[in-house]
Amino acid sequence: MAAEDASVPEAGTEHREPYVVRVSGDMDLDHVGELRETLAAALAQAPEGAEITVDLRNSSFCDSAGLNALVDARRQAVQTGHVLRLAAPSHQLLRLLELTGSSGSFPLDATVPG
Repeated sequence: MAAEDASVPEAGTEHREPYVVRVSGDMDLDHVGELRETLAAALAQAPEGAEITVDLRNSSFCDSAGLNALVDARRQAVQTGHVLRLAAPSHQLLRLLELTGSSGSFPLDATVPG
């Protein structure tokens, strides 16, 4: 799993486009640390009220560890005045969100903006 926050500018810079965190590979127990770190960095760098989109088009699997990382990041986003949006989630992730009752917790987009 690789997560990068190349689209998140440094603090203090003006940024009008969506903040995007790109995820590739599996969001699972073996890779959840990198996912957590990247999401936390994006939330820390984005100004209050910014929307952060998690680009999932290159991630096809998410287990409970990955889901917990997303839910924790969403909780942190709410506390810091951000919106955490999931873009292009896989069918498997959509099913996991549905089964766990988490589907209403995230704004979902079928495609990645921009």
